[in-house]
Amino acid sequence: AATAPAAAPAAAPASVWYDESIPHEVEKLSNIRKTIARRLTEAKQTIPHIYLTVDIQLDALLKLRGQLNKSLEGRGVKLSVNDMLIKALAVALAQVPKCNVTFAGDKLVNYSRADISVAVSTPTGLITPIIRDAANIGLASISTQMKELADRAKEGKLQPHEYQGGTASISNMGMFGIKQFDAVINPPQAMILAVGAGEKRPYIVDDALGVATVMSATGSFDHRAVDGADGAELMKVFKALVESPMGLLA
Repeated sequence: AATAPAAAPAAAPASVWYDESIPHEVEKLSNIRKTIARRLTEAKQTIPHIYLTVDIQLDALLKLRGQLNKSLEGRGVKLSVNDMLIKALAVALAQVPKCNVTFAGDKLVNYSRADISVAVSTPTGLITPIIRDAANIGLASISTQMKELADRAKEGKLQPHEYQGGTASISNMGMFGIKQFDAVINPPQAMILAVGAGEKRPYIVDDALGVATVMSATGSFDHRAVDGADGAELMKVFKALVESPMGLLA
């Protein structure tokens, strides 16, 4: 039999022109930064994103958070708004399972559990530790797990099983004052929720113009797997859970 031809060597990255006359330093990319660049490029090139945005009144959630934190003082637990949004997204995915999926070529993987990947910024780059089965654990447990995972993520001590996987992601940039943004899907997941800052805005309350604490949240969906109507239903359920947050305690 004829000898099979040798595999062609991998193409070297294309060089990028830049003005070397400008004072500068050249920094070699870390393995983490290379991985982030590769995965985000693949996501934008191969996944048709659809973006759906809702405005959500936060006052009831903030009030409930204050009450819960007062009762949890003795346990050393302090809930963040993000802890409660993680829970809300997981519950919403349980109620709208058509968004809790992975597109796999000629098949669709339907998950029966919501594992939420949470974007955490670290000195070496973005990483997404996972809160597993977030719809069925308490807010105090989510808060405790999230704090421990985020601390170890920033120290570079996460194990692969703690950040690989997940069924959907949440990225919160509200602490930076970002009002609204569109996040890139974290494959093989089919959606990511981008959360902006809560701020005082003119808002219609009980058919009258008032002032409320409002945040904008944008869901990015893989349009191969999730129809617009199903993504819209998820955003509607998420909004309802945040605006009537007692459902997060069930």
